[in-house]
Amino acid sequence: MNRPTQEARQDSHDGFITDQEFALFQRLIKTLAGIHLSDAKKQLVFGRLRNRVRQVGLNSFEAYYAYVVSKKHPEERQIVVDLLTTNETYFFREPRHFAVLRDEILPARSMARPFRVWSAASSSGEEAYSIAMVLADQLGMNPYPGWSVTGSDVSQKVLDQAERGHYPMQRIDGIPERNLKAFCLRGVGAQDGTLLIDQPLRNRVEFRRINLNDPLPDIGKFDVIFLRNMLIYFQNETKIEIVKRLLDVLQPGGWLIVGHSESVKDFDDRLVAHSPSISRFQPRS
Repeated sequence: MNRPTQEARQDSHDGFITDQEFALFQRLIKTLAGIHLSDAKKQLVFGRLRNRVRQVGLNSFEAYYAYVVSKKHPEERQIVVDLLTTNETYFFREPRHFAVLRDEILPARSMARPFRVWSAASSSGEEAYSIAMVLADQLGMNPYPGWSVTGSDVSQKVLDQAERGHYPMQRIDGIPERNLKAFCLRGVGAQDGTLLIDQPLRNRVEFRRINLNDPLPDIGKFDVIFLRNMLIYFQNETKIEIVKRLLDVLQPGGWLIVGHSESVKDFDDRLVAHSPSISRFQPRS
């Protein structure tokens, strides 16, 4: 395929992204976030980056790629990650996982230490706050032995939203009525049509930017790790590396929960299946 002439490409961001330009961003997002974009995602990349190309005053995706990788604009790489990572989530998504947390995991928890849960792909916070509602509902808000939730994502944009805990009302259909009353505030006046997670619950949830493809920061050990609907974006070798990295911070006997369309079968023989999407970590003796 011949490269388009510069004249033909003057307004390329208005209608298309070339195969060569798409390949540049395929490699870039793989490097920055470990995410593999199939060729079928070409239109997605075009749609999500088009406005940004205009905003920085450039006339092609190739020029924007050069802008992103330039040492003069290091902050632009995070913007690309924010734009190209998919952040579809909602409260109490895949409710069976929360039922297992409530009915099986929490009754068998250790009382010798605080109970810690990591929402490792928390996006805009709905999953982390759903977990916190279950913990608060079952364990109360007492400081001892206590509990906490950590939410993380590679996108700073969605983490900023998560920290605010402020959502449109149409996003809250999955929240049980008793949890709505106990942990949520309905907006009034100028905030009508929105919901705010109550401050005491927000205080029990910490959000951090973590790229699971990099060595993990010092975040301690967890009793449960939710890694849902994320592995589908990675190639198999990367999936195995991420799971092994997470097992290093999972308590012996701890639980790893992935999405219903995902599986960690055969990733690590220390994971014992509870059900297709839920495994328990049993280290070798």
